[in-house]
Amino acid sequence: MKRRTVLLGLGGLALAGGYAARPGDRGQPYDDYFRSLNAELKANGPMRPSLVIDLDRLDHNIDLVAASVKKQPGRHYRIVEKSLPSPKLLEYIGKRAGTNRLMSFHQPFLNHDAEMFPGADVLLGKPLPVRSAELFYKTLKGPFDPARQLQWLIDTPERAAQYLDLAKGLGTRLKLNLELDVGLHRGGLSAGLPLAYVLKLIAEHPEQLEFSGFMGYDPFVALVPGALGTPEELLAKVMARYQAAVDQTRRDYPALWKEGLTLNTAGSPTYKLHETETLSNDISVGTGLLKPSHYDLATLADHLPAVYIATPVLKATGPVQIPALDEKSQIFSWWDVNQRQTYFIYGGYWMADYESPKGLQFNSIYGHSSNQEIVNASASAGLKVDDQVFFRPTQVEGVLLQFGDLLAVRGGKIVDRWPVFS
Repeated sequence: MKRRTVLLGLGGLALAGGYAARPGDRGQPYDDYFRSLNAELKANGPMRPSLVIDLDRLDHNIDLVAASVKKQPGRHYRIVEKSLPSPKLLEYIGKRAGTNRLMSFHQPFLNHDAEMFPGADVLLGKPLPVRSAELFYKTLKGPFDPARQLQWLIDTPERAAQYLDLAKGLGTRLKLNLELDVGLHRGGLSAGLPLAYVLKLIAEHPEQLEFSGFMGYDPFVALVPGALGTPEELLAKVMARYQAAVDQTRRDYPALWKEGLTLNTAGSPTYKLHETETLSNDISVGTGLLKPSHYDLATLADHLPAVYIATPVLKATGPVQIPALDEKSQIFSWWDVNQRQTYFIYGGYWMADYESPKGLQFNSIYGHSSNQEIVNASASAGLKVDDQVFFRPTQVEGVLLQFGDLLAVRGGKIVDRWPVFS
């Protein structure tokens, strides 16, 4: 989405360069895909801002991930729950992909996971404050057994000591998965003394602590400029760091190394790059299943966008008019043909880009609104009141929680409504 600086509450009155017009056929603002969605939402949708999940495209993306993971025997797919925070969405993906493994990042969601998926294998995707872990146990409901099914993520010797105290206080045993710094440099352990301290602590307290494996997150491999190294070169460095931690553990604490350890890695940007390495056995993917616009990456070129924000046009008011300028505002529609039609939509100001109809643009002079956002277009845009404006989210983990029930769509028709986590 092209945005210019807003200088006042309604927008600054500073002129800026215009946009080239991208008019569509008059009266035909959508291609076939969005024309079908528009008709369905006008007939059966809630006529408010909604989050649409395209199940046909989602199926395609799930199948790509599942096929990639299966290229190495004994490897498993783990669903990143924060990017897909809806129980029915997670259940749908798990059934199609054939996995009960989840990665959780947020204590309230972790409690939801334990209650709604009592048979799940859960790995924390980030280290939580020990107080958050304590609250998880205090609010746990149902038959989920954390001692068998939950791996807490540990990134420092200090946090390992805190979790040891927690285990003693609860009178339980905690499974600890150790976060490795494989090159992202967002914290985590490296081979050497910090790792040795944590392994020693676990080995000395077998009644309270169990070593359950490693996690090494490596999205930078697919994101950094090519001048710093090819994805293949960077992945080789990642796996060398990972291998060093494995070697240290097997050499110095052989009793901790056993069958069934979780050796987790990857993420949506890099999962395909792991098809040939044989060290990891647990691959995490979440956002790539829906492919918001910030995930238009070479490594996800085969994935299809499967999520859209849809919201109705409330008002169509003609050429743009700026408050206080009134009729003098015609200079803007004269200067920029894409300001010759003005729409006000239901809601707005989302982390999203305009997707359909083509040629829509935000008016930075008027300014943002999360109540009734202004949208400008050329005179040939062809939108009418109650038609839908479609946005493509830039990310999903926060956006999916903003619209109430997700609209599950197949073949252009709403087939279900899926609640999101509270």
